[in-house]
Amino acid sequence: MKLTDFIEPKAVIANLQATDRNGVIREMVEALCKAGSLAEDDCDAVVRAIIARENQGSTGFGKGVAVPHVKHAKVPRIMSAVGRSESGIDFSALDRAPVYTVVILASPADNPDGHLHAMECIFRHLQRDNFRKFLRQAQTSDAIMDLIREVDEGGLG
Repeated sequence: MKLTDFIEPKAVIANLQATDRNGVIREMVEALCKAGSLAEDDCDAVVRAIIARENQGSTGFGKGVAVPHVKHAKVPRIMSAVGRSESGIDFSALDRAPVYTVVILASPADNPDGHLHAMECIFRHLQRDNFRKFLRQAQTSDAIMDLIREVDEGGLG
C-alpha cells in the first residue's frame, strides 16, 4: 500500500488556519468533504467521531506529528487528509512537543484490515526523519504531494 492510494490531493492543506486540535480536525475533515471524498452531510459525524477517539488518547506520537484516525460507517473508502501548521498545535503528544504535521485517516467501519494497513503505511513513512523535515518545510499543497509521491517511490532515504 502506498500513501497515494488513500491521500486525497485536494485535501492537502499547506497552511492550516486552525490553531487548536479540534479546529484542525474539523478543517481537515471539511477538506475531505470539499474534495468530494466524504459526503457533506456526513462531515459533522466524522469530525465528532475523530474528536471522541482523540479524547480517549492522543494520536500525537511525537516528533511533531499526529495521526488522528477513525473507522466510521459513513466513510465510503479509506481516505486521508494531510495538514501542515506553521506555528504548531498542542495535540498532547507523547513528547509534549507541538505538532506541525497532521495526517487524518478515515476508513469504513467494515474494513479494519485496510485501516490497519493504511496506518502502518503512514507510520512507516513518518518515522523517516527526512520525510518529516521536508513535510514541515513544504510551503504548498503541491510540494507536499510531490514529497508524498517521492517517499512512495522509495526516495528521501
